[in-house]
Amino acid sequence: MHHRSWASQATDFFRRPDIVRRMNTPDAAQHELAALSQQLDRLLDHVHRLSEENRSLRHSQEQLASERASLLARNEQARSRVEAMIQRLKALENNG
Repeated sequence: MHHRSWASQATDFFRRPDIVRRMNTPDAAQHELAALSQQLDRLLDHVHRLSEENRSLRHSQEQLASERASLLARNEQARSRVEAMIQRLKALENNG
């Protein structure tokens, strides 16, 4: 791994970023700010949509978990009834 000298790193650090170089006139600065503002608006819209989707998915997950618990309880009740019927049939068979 090659390490650059501290002087080279310092030079890179103090160079003006590309965005500053592009904003060398007031019109260019306004244009760049408008473009950044539009991009920020799009990102905020995207975050809002993802938050709503996340909320909806969490709600669906809660509903499905509740439905699953209900189905498991009903399945256990049915299993218990079947086992009770089998025990009664065995008792009838042994007594009859």
